[in-house]
Amino acid sequence: WLGIASFGVPEKLGCGYLPLNGHQKDLCKKKPYLLHSIREGARLGIRECQSQFRHERWNCLLSPAISASSAFSIFDYELSSGTKETAFIYAVMAAGLVHSVTHLCSTGNLTDCACDSMLHNSGSAREGWHWGGCSDDIQYGMWLSRKFLDGPTKNITRKDRNGLMVMNLHNNEAGRLAVAKLMSINCRCHGVSGSCALKTCWRTMSSFAKVGSFLKEKYENSIQISDRLSRKIRRKEKSQRSIPIHKEDLLYINRSPNYCMEDHKLGVSGTQGRECNRTSAGPDGCNLLCCGRGYNTQVVRHVERCECKFVWCCYVRCRRCETMTDVHTCK
Repeated sequence: WLGIASFGVPEKLGCGYLPLNGHQKDLCKKKPYLLHSIREGARLGIRECQSQFRHERWNCLLSPAISASSAFSIFDYELSSGTKETAFIYAVMAAGLVHSVTHLCSTGNLTDCACDSMLHNSGSAREGWHWGGCSDDIQYGMWLSRKFLDGPTKNITRKDRNGLMVMNLHNNEAGRLAVAKLMSINCRCHGVSGSCALKTCWRTMSSFAKVGSFLKEKYENSIQISDRLSRKIRRKEKSQRSIPIHKEDLLYINRSPNYCMEDHKLGVSGTQGRECNRTSAGPDGCNLLCCGRGYNTQVVRHVERCECKFVWCCYVRCRRCETMTDVHTCK
């Protein structure tokens, strides 16, 4: 369904022209007004993935080996590889759909939902607050995300599922739970001269950047599981199987490939030519990002207007300032 994020697919063409499976097309045709929120959810997930990994060897960007017009293939290898990167993609895309749909519910742009009315007319009079305002209806967003993303796999019997399906379903739900876990409470004070004698409170989603950071941390601590199916998901390492796996954990089956070198078969672009930070000890540092191959340094000249002053009457006079910057790129 990532293909619907492509700006090259006109929304007016409708569901039949989008790269969706049969179940997703049926849902899209029944509720065509959801198409915009589904598309925005996909874009939100892709942008956040690229933001979180912009300094990493795998930077969540389209490989040069894949046609730039084929947004449908943006994660060709990663979607089926069963790696930590697969886990993050599924989680952040499921979370993006929840976030997008829930936001549109709260702003009144979807007919099936609105604000969460379950909390109204309750609270704590003794503590001087009550629920009010427009709480985000995250339950509808969670429902739609499950229906759209998990629906096709849910219909497959447990016997016919493979390890990758089980892994992807788990990571989808982990992404949705991240949005729910990070819900926060906002309040507005009422009272004479701002005394805050009474507060009206409502629940709201955190920014998607915060959700992305939460999932990135889960990615860093993701758990490798066995690809052999049993009654429950098991850790790959037998010595660790007594340690519980939580619903919010990200799971993977296979180790990640070497993202240092370009591999056309896997759609891996490598890190050659990537800009790095010579003084950083982090993943964006030249030593780590360039995988020990070294880096090239180029002096780049920047010319811009500076020290601008308003001259009466009536124009602005500026100087031309020139700066020289060292730019380091991986060999």
